[in-house]
Amino acid sequence: MTKIISKLLSLILLLAIVGCSDQPPSKTETEVAKQTTEAGSESTFEAYSAEMFFETTSFRAADVTGYAYSSDNKKLLISSDESGVFNAYQLNIESADRTQLTNSTTSAIYAVSYFPNDDRILYTADNGGDELNHVWVREVDGSVKDLTATENTKASFLGWSGDNSRFYVLTNERDAKAFDLYAYNTSDYQREMIFENSDALDISEISDDGKWLALTKARTTADSNVYLKDLTSQEEAKLITEHTGNISYGVYAFTPDSQQLIIATDEHGEFSEAWAYDIASGEKSAYVKADWDVSFVGFSHTGKYLYSSINQDAETKVTVKDLATGKAVEMPPLPPGNVLSVRFSKDDSKMSFLLNGDTSPSDFYAMTMGGEAKRLTSALNPKINQDNLVDAEVVRYESFDGLKIPSILYKPKQASALNKVPALVFVHGGPGGQTRKGYRAMMQHLVNQGYAILGANNRGSSGYGKTFYNMDNKAHGEGDLQDIVWGRKYLESLDWVDENRIGIIGGSYGGFMVAAALAFEPDVFDVGINIFGVTNWVRTLKSIPPWWESFREALYDEMGDPATDEERHRRISPLFHAKNIVKPLLVVQGANDPRVLQVESDELVDAVRNNGVDVEYVLFPDEGHGFRKKENRITASKAYVEFLNTYLKGPVE
Repeated sequence: MTKIISKLLSLILLLAIVGCSDQPPSKTETEVAKQTTEAGSESTFEAYSAEMFFETTSFRAADVTGYAYSSDNKKLLISSDESGVFNAYQLNIESADRTQLTNSTTSAIYAVSYFPNDDRILYTADNGGDELNHVWVREVDGSVKDLTATENTKASFLGWSGDNSRFYVLTNERDAKAFDLYAYNTSDYQREMIFENSDALDISEISDDGKWLALTKARTTADSNVYLKDLTSQEEAKLITEHTGNISYGVYAFTPDSQQLIIATDEHGEFSEAWAYDIASGEKSAYVKADWDVSFVGFSHTGKYLYSSINQDAETKVTVKDLATGKAVEMPPLPPGNVLSVRFSKDDSKMSFLLNGDTSPSDFYAMTMGGEAKRLTSALNPKINQDNLVDAEVVRYESFDGLKIPSILYKPKQASALNKVPALVFVHGGPGGQTRKGYRAMMQHLVNQGYAILGANNRGSSGYGKTFYNMDNKAHGEGDLQDIVWGRKYLESLDWVDENRIGIIGGSYGGFMVAAALAFEPDVFDVGINIFGVTNWVRTLKSIPPWWESFREALYDEMGDPATDEERHRRISPLFHAKNIVKPLLVVQGANDPRVLQVESDELVDAVRNNGVDVEYVLFPDEGHGFRKKENRITASKAYVEFLNTYLKGPVE
């Protein structure tokens, strides 16, 4: 888990992507540009098209609760979008060859797990971004079967039993608001409900022995609880985190012996720590602690290794520990970047992971424990010279009240005091998301085209302690918006930024902040790009998907209950104040979005056009809340650059 209780309405942020050919780039794809340095000399770099950046492949690992390695340890189960949309592949560890296992051309397919003793796989897929995921099985002969084939159902994989005779699936087919737990036989897929979730709690983990189920309930974003259910008993789930005041609790994992539950808590300070709850005695003890959030704790399949990750100032730091010796496993030499998605073979003899750097998309590596790591993929388009991409810098600037705002800054290669560049303040989704270091094709494309980017982690962002995280509760569009406004002031202070050409861009909650900035601070930013952004909180909070029931109370505590707080929701909703928008606006929307309905963007576009303001609208009929298709990412990224070239690099009144 990346945060104890994640803030809701989180953006499926635009990711880096895409496959490539060996042909040299055409003159329309790349452009050699010159800039004058402060010393007066000239240097050159290449500017690349959107097609070039998105001819980069996105890779994803199999589910952390599944088997990423085949039973013979020779193949990895992965997801890749090299076909244009995510599909399941198997990756040969010896040859690094990839074999496509599914052939979707519309909906994204994500690989979940190999079966423990053969090459069958489980995967999930929704319908064009509607988020109604089903769990499927692919047989060895290539035939597929939907294991959750009921209408209007959302389902997910929870894990395997310790003896591998069963696997667990969550579905809301009985009640759209609640996810029940089913156990499926590995052999014939016959199933039985083993837990009816009548209280609509959030099911987190099941122990290897199949006896214990860990559940969570969020009361607010600052206060939540963990429950433990004995599946062999008729007794109700037991509250194991009884407390007073605001303390957040979450679940990491059961220990392999099923004797302890590793929980997350911020009880002992600003950051989330891992504590072990002894099931027999009820005692709690510190397990993994750090000066930042412990974002993940897990165990290898045999229980030999413990692995954990820390969210350290917007970077991921992973530790793998041998539990027999208590010593950390020394990682082999690697290029700079974040180690992500650690996966072990069933016998724990091998380990794979993704490595993601600022200028290098996520690539798969595999190693025999104690040996060297072998790189298995090359995600970056080989036509792109990595030297032309930019490393991000962690910076902090002061907001209106003196609060320091941690941010990620991208400086274009062509920027200098003698060649000032336009800039953008980028606002993440959430509201409690975080802009982090690491490769994102959208960011690198904009920076490569000559736009500086400040990824501002405004108050309410995760990763910087619980006080910072909860500072925007029931104050959205207020202090957090001013943090973004002061992001412009920071950019104006940089001698290589054109202080007269600064825009704002963001998606989901960040899209709301874009529209809010243009409506409530109409003179601050010169342009805005709203991607899947909320514009009408009155409608959005009344139309949340039913499967959000487990955290509805926390959502309403943070954002306000639409039954009693409509006046404030109307006050902060840009749609009702669109008459104030006077700066050029680009709106991007997915027609199948279940979170931010298309009508919100339609109405905003119409209202701003009625002001006589230039508005461009890009509507994707085959997307939901975020991009799943490579061609749509290209279309969107081209639209950003063309809009910015016209209205930000071009004349600004």
